Amino acid sequence: MQLTPMRYKDYTWPHNPEVYAVDYRRRMAVHQVPYGGSVLQELGYSYRVLRGEGVFAGEGAYQQFQKLAEVFRDSGPGLLVHPVWQAEKVWFVSLTVTEEPLPDYVRYSFEFWEDWGGYDSGLKEINPGKPTPSDSGTSAGTGTASSTVYTVKKGDTLWGIARRYGVPLTALIAANPQIKNPNLIYPGNRVNIP
Repeated sequence: MQLTPMRYKDYTWPHNPEVYAVDYRRRMAVHQVPYGGSVLQELGYSYRVLRGEGVFAGEGAYQQFQKLAEVFRDSGPGLLVHPVWQAEKVWFVSLTVTEEPLPDYVRYSFEFWEDWGGYDSGLKEINPGKPTPSDSGTSAGTGTASSTVYTVKKGDTLWGIARRYGVPLTALIAANPQIKNPNLIYPGNRVNIP
């Protein structure tokens, strides 16, 4: 079976790397319960890391590695098309030569970090007590709050709720001043969706 060639930005690997490892991460919080024990709370899905190793061999192997190194030096995230991982916007965070390079043989390793791009508009500081442009949960003239209210279920996080409803996390936090600690919500809490 012929696998799709691996590509990142404008670079296409002449042959796919030999080894891949995809590291999925989840953030968790541990809350101590009085008189022993603890409760775990999921804080949401974190980024994925794609690691791998490969070899450039044959005539022009070192030049091929230099082309890859130029792509690494190019700043900003890019689209990674991978033969076994879905295409993702990622950052090229590591490129290492793992043996002494020769003109016709270069062994290397690499690492990409997934970029969800959920903050493309940038993070904004929220000043508690002052309305923000993103706090549009009231309709002009009526002063009534948004009619969408979500009841928290076990395992929910504000980040996950914001993602589910397609609203910025900062707007969700601003629309819910009754939540004193955005990292700590409980089943049964009511969350206003702006």
